[in-house]
Amino acid sequence: QVRLVEPGGGLVQPGGPLRLSCAASGSIFSFNAMGWYRQAPGKQRELVAVITSGGRINYADSVKGRFTISRDNAKNTVYLQMNSLEPEDTAVYYCNADNWGTGSRWLGQGTQVTVSS
Repeated sequence: QVRLVEPGGGLVQPGGPLRLSCAASGSIFSFNAMGWYRQAPGKQRELVAVITSGGRINYADSVKGRFTISRDNAKNTVYLQMNSLEPEDTAVYYCNADNWGTGSRWLGQGTQVTVSS
C-alpha cells in the first residue's frame, strides 16, 4: 500500500516562500513520475509541476520561474519550492505519483496553502 504524506502547507504572505514535501511510504524508484496538483475553491484541479524518474520536469505556465520541483531518492521524497507566492496560488496542493507500467496512480491527502496578507 503506497502512502503519500504531505506536511508543509500553511499561511504565507504575498511574495514569500514556502516549501512543500511529499514523503512516499515506499521507494520512489517504483514511480515513473511524481508531481504536484492544486485545486482552488470553485476551480478544477490543475497540474502544477511534475518530475519523471529520468529527471524530466514540466511546470504549469503560471508557476514557471517561481516554483521548483525536486526529488531526493534516498529519502523517498519530492519537494516543491514555491517562491514569490501570489494570492492566486492559494489552493489545496496534492502530491501525485504514477506507475505507467501498471497504470496505477496515487494521490496524497492534500495540504492547504493560503497566500494572504
